[in-house]
Amino acid sequence: MRTSGRPGRVYRRCGCRDATRRQLGAKCPRLAEEKHGTWTFAVDIPSLNSRRRTIRRGGFEDEWHAETALRRFLEGRQLGFDADPHETVATYLTKWLKGMEFLLKPTTYARYRTYVLCELIPVFGKMRLEELAHDHIAAYTHQQLEVGRGRQAVYHCLATLSSALGSAVRTHRLPFNAAQPLPMRRPQAAERAPWTAEQAVTFLAHCRDVDPAFADLFEVIIGTGLRKGEALGLQRPCVRLDDRVMYIRHTLSAVDNHELVLTAPKTKKSRNWVPLSERVAAALQRAMDRSTATVNGHVFQDTDGKPLHPAAVRRRFHELREQAALPHVTIHDLRHLAATLALEGNVPMAVISKTLRHSTLSTTANIYSHLTWDVAMAAVHTIETRLHLAESRAHCGADALASPLPNPLFSHAA
Repeated sequence: MRTSGRPGRVYRRCGCRDATRRQLGAKCPRLAEEKHGTWTFAVDIPSLNSRRRTIRRGGFEDEWHAETALRRFLEGRQLGFDADPHETVATYLTKWLKGMEFLLKPTTYARYRTYVLCELIPVFGKMRLEELAHDHIAAYTHQQLEVGRGRQAVYHCLATLSSALGSAVRTHRLPFNAAQPLPMRRPQAAERAPWTAEQAVTFLAHCRDVDPAFADLFEVIIGTGLRKGEALGLQRPCVRLDDRVMYIRHTLSAVDNHELVLTAPKTKKSRNWVPLSERVAAALQRAMDRSTATVNGHVFQDTDGKPLHPAAVRRRFHELREQAALPHVTIHDLRHLAATLALEGNVPMAVISKTLRHSTLSTTANIYSHLTWDVAMAAVHTIETRLHLAESRAHCGADALASPLPNPLFSHAA
């Protein structure tokens, strides 16, 4: 056994057994042979119960590799991470996921947990963390796409793995992120095709006849551009009808499509105020009159006085849409409808960005860069009109230069 000035020890041992089948370990007489056995390091570390526990890792081919692994393990302890040389991808991802539990929203954490436990660990879990390479991840990507897996699903799995490995790099657990660059590009979102104003009016009229409670909910979403979770998480104290304003402070989500939780809005800019039109204010008033009169109750409730479940709202929306014989859109597309109607009304992009509470103006510009046909045609017609006006001015100037100037002498003589 060899020790150095730092904690821990390095020694050689083997798996030979004596006559009673007990392992000889470091006491085997054949260890004098150069090629016999493997190298192991051992180090004592403190635990929460004030007792010291011994960590042993073996299987190293020579003393240098064992010394390097011991040094790496001790450096990791000082920096706050586990540098176990035998740590598998499954062990690391499990610990990473546990560390993210109180840093992420419950819905985001549930999604990460699904990707880690159901997708990544079954594929990469048995590999040593340091052995995971970019070609392993690329092969997984190609295999998933070849069997017909959705590009969005594969991309989200890769992004989760990249986030986990990125944390390992930032804490010096790994020298590089094997998932970067990702083996595939982020799939482009499908082009938005929201309803027209006429289709929205048809839908709201049908809802008022069939289900007035849901009509008020969709009236609020269309009239303000709220996200579904923000509308369902809206509480009575956040609505100031006299001031024609409401304050977005929560979003209602379903963890694993089951447990309802109130979380912070999507971004910091999402936590803001939203002005109310007369139509929206009237819809909110009807909803609050209809709901259970509790001080901190939700504005939109079911018949039992509980918050509406997002999945139930989604199902009901599509039922009403099909009954009204309208094209397929999602509830989130109603938010895009609100933005499109504002664009068609020549509302400045900056004002729309403020109303939708996007994090940056560029976010709004990127989402609605396609504009609409009417807005785009108005833009090119404006360009055409300005060019014609400039040409007219240029021709007028040329005609004035071409006409002879009157001779003041002849004019005086006349």
